Amino acid sequence: MCPPRVKEEAPRNVNWQDLLPVSRRQRWAELTLPLPWLAASWALYASPFWPVGALASFMFFLCALRLNHEAIHGNLGLPRRADIALLHLLSALMIGSNSSIAWSHMQHHRHAMGPNDLEGHCGHMSAGEVLLYGPCFPLDLIQHCWQGGGRKWRRRMLCDGLAVAMAIGLILYSHQDFLLLHLAAMGAAQCLTAFFAVWITHQGTAQTGLAGRSQRGVLARLAYLMFYHREHHLFPKVPVSRLPDLAARLDDQVPGYAKSRQPVVPWFDRTT
Repeated sequence: MCPPRVKEEAPRNVNWQDLLPVSRRQRWAELTLPLPWLAASWALYASPFWPVGALASFMFFLCALRLNHEAIHGNLGLPRRADIALLHLLSALMIGSNSSIAWSHMQHHRHAMGPNDLEGHCGHMSAGEVLLYGPCFPLDLIQHCWQGGGRKWRRRMLCDGLAVAMAIGLILYSHQDFLLLHLAAMGAAQCLTAFFAVWITHQGTAQTGLAGRSQRGVLARLAYLMFYHREHHLFPKVPVSRLPDLAARLDDQVPGYAKSRQPVVPWFDRTT
């Protein structure tokens, strides 16, 4: 599937453990991060400006991916059962199996764009190839997790499936246009996940050996810090909200780190 590659290792001379603690205020900020965008999308879909709701849905999906990602890595300071329950809840809102994403994402960290990394193999494609592959990506993740995750992950995916089925059933039963538009937007977002969540942060890195791409500047903030992807791969236990601090330390303290960095979108990258 993917050629073998050398995995970039985390530098050992950088202090990062002080970035791990999450306060109660920070935890609630993370847990509620997607809600304003969800409310905005529903309000726009119910208004004469309903086409603009697609932008709000995109931002909701981005923030929900960030929250889902933090739950996968246990970076919210919650009991593990609460993390799993959050994955199920987000599955219903995002209309997809987040448990399959969780299992495949941990394999992605373990195998780092190698032959056993289903998630990361999108980074070896061209932009056109990954866009065409996008609708198959969520289904492949489900199949991959079902075959390799074992009984525990199968149970979790069945819970996801039940949550998604209930959400779709309620939406269809309600006949509410704003909910039907939300359903359509989530379907489109799921088809674009391979491009926006994987390809854009990994394309071209297989040839350099970097763990991922990393953005600086305003675009990194607009993407809710999800473009600090190299730093995340090197130190996955550091919460996303602290990745800019980690990146600054790596830039300053690790020789050659800043110079070797590949931005996600070079035109909007801050290099100074």
